[in-house]
Amino acid sequence: MTERRRQLIRLSFLALFFFAGIVLGQVFSSRVPDATGDELSLYLTDFLKVENGGPASQTALSAAVLYFRYPLSAFLMGFASIGVLLLPLMTGAFGFFLSFSVCCFTAAFGSDGVLLALAVFGLRCAVTLPCYFLLAVPALERSVALACLSFGKGRRTSPVAYGREWWSRLALLSGVLLAGMCADLMLTPWFLHQLLERLLAG
Repeated sequence: MTERRRQLIRLSFLALFFFAGIVLGQVFSSRVPDATGDELSLYLTDFLKVENGGPASQTALSAAVLYFRYPLSAFLMGFASIGVLLLPLMTGAFGFFLSFSVCCFTAAFGSDGVLLALAVFGLRCAVTLPCYFLLAVPALERSVALACLSFGKGRRTSPVAYGREWWSRLALLSGVLLAGMCADLMLTPWFLHQLLERLLAG
């Protein structure tokens, strides 16, 4: 089996968990009480007040957490054999919380909720999703190799290597995530501000 085919299998394996998380998120969002719409409106009103006060370091920190938490966590799983179990679960959680959040917006605001969800999650997902899987697939490979070393019962296995490509991928994708985060901080508040003013005024 070629390396490209093995990578495709690992990608498909993780993608199944991601889409399963999406489905679960849709199922659970249907059980959210109607009061959630009022809570979201209050949250968005407070957001407008914060944005009118100008950018803050806390906003940048929150954006960094949102952009780096899943990709960086996937990268770190490549150093532990437990990543064999945690990576699929984390991928499912990624899909679940994304789907759940989007469905809450659309359930609360209807067609306007689609635009709000796109404003809040669109750019972030376009950046973080590819970066996540580009880090998660090789991390899964390393964690499987580590698990084989740990539970190989004395059988000889190849050492787990973290070469230049491993670290170069992290550096490159970190740059992409940082660029996406900066673009998000500059563009999303303005776009969301316009949508919120129209929605909350209605």
